[in-house]
Amino acid sequence: MADTRRFRIGTRGSPLALAQTGLVALRLKAAHPALAEPGALETVVIKTTGDKVLDRPLADIGGKGLFSKEIDEALKAGRIDLAVHSVKDMETWLADGIVLAAVLEREDPRDVFISAKAKGLADLPPGGVVATASLRRQAQVLHRRPDLRVQPLRGNVETRLRKLKDGAADAILLALAGLKRLGLADEATAILAADEILPAVGQGAIGVTCRAGDERARELLAAIGHGPSMACVTAERAMLAALDGSCRTPIAGLAEVDRNGDDGGLTLRGLVARPDGSKLLQTSRAGSVADAEKIGRDAGLELKRRAGPGFFD
Repeated sequence: MADTRRFRIGTRGSPLALAQTGLVALRLKAAHPALAEPGALETVVIKTTGDKVLDRPLADIGGKGLFSKEIDEALKAGRIDLAVHSVKDMETWLADGIVLAAVLEREDPRDVFISAKAKGLADLPPGGVVATASLRRQAQVLHRRPDLRVQPLRGNVETRLRKLKDGAADAILLALAGLKRLGLADEATAILAADEILPAVGQGAIGVTCRAGDERARELLAAIGHGPSMACVTAERAMLAALDGSCRTPIAGLAEVDRNGDDGGLTLRGLVARPDGSKLLQTSRAGSVADAEKIGRDAGLELKRRAGPGFFD
């Protein structure tokens, strides 16, 4: 095993980010007992631009990169040794010199519907307000229910739940994985099947990045990565890259592996939509886990061709 003297983990400071970093630390300590020694692991909280600017949609202020820019800078400068991210918040293309070295076993990737006024999307009255910061969720909600209104809502999970209870909207949509990691799964009114709302690329997955040339970090992380989850993330992110996707475009994708895990098959469902939900395109692919990147790329290129220029305008 590599040298395990002080190892610094960079993360955002939200309760969910810290909970996810705690999971990574636990797995590192279990895999490498030397890291369980006092002072061997250090959590470094980094305030990102995305955490500071909460009064505007991400698409209006620069996109998902605002959650990683400062963390990437700390990683490249050597102030931290690895960084923990929600994969769905990671940029389509990682910064030069940084690699996604491990993905923990994925939590349930589905979205949930939360409301004190309705049991599900179908039960909301015409004109009902659904609050979400996600164009992906907005587009799929409006495609199914064009009679509803969607308004932006940002902030951490607890903030969004509080705003809902304060009457800011009739319903909100959140990721089930985040609720479970915060011990808040009981807040969900209904779990939304992927056929109803297809999840975000990488949703439910925790990714750990490090410097490409840091063999020490890569060796430590190799012991905690989950191969099938990495394959799913690889397929989904390859689709996203082929679409030139960002948080400015409503894109969804979900890859799943069969019971054989690393040696088995992989299926991928992908979706693009207009922000107002007026048009939605879907595709699916199946193949071997070994071809995860190709499966994703092919799905993305098909959707891009079918959408044509100006689809998201």
